[in-house]
Amino acid sequence: MPIYALGDQVPVIHPDAFVHPDAVIIGSVTIGAESSVWAGAVMRGDDGYIEVGERSSIQDGTVVHTTPFTPTVVGNDCVVGHVAHLEGCRLEDFSQVSSGAVVLHNAVVGSGAIVAANSVVLNNMLVPAGALAVGAPAVIKEGRARLADIEMAVNAYVAKTARFKKELRRID
Repeated sequence: MPIYALGDQVPVIHPDAFVHPDAVIIGSVTIGAESSVWAGAVMRGDDGYIEVGERSSIQDGTVVHTTPFTPTVVGNDCVVGHVAHLEGCRLEDFSQVSSGAVVLHNAVVGSGAIVAANSVVLNNMLVPAGALAVGAPAVIKEGRARLADIEMAVNAYVAKTARFKKELRRID
């Protein structure tokens, strides 16, 4: 897997995490225990740092970057769907950014909140705890997130992490 230091910025990946061989990790990136980074994902911590807590998934094709002023922080038990884009934002514990969604500078996705597929959370926006953010630009629907959906996805990806660490092998 391509994991790169950039000068003195060196990734720190917990031994119990899974980083797919086709993911790219660069610079100031920390990945917690039982978290996963899937094929085609790029995490580039060059201008600032990227932090991923425990049991969180960064799914296939996702781009995670920072700004020189704002890190990107993904809490514990978070789900970041396929082909999402996170840029200088914070996802609090037990939140979800669905496939194709974009979360931009200084935005915060609260605990138990979900950003719906293909939605765009603009700069400085707050998605309150338990809310659903829908659309481009996102509109907040208070209390509409389904916590069972987050829990199911977190558990599925923790199980995939263990399976892929044990069973993934290249055959060509």
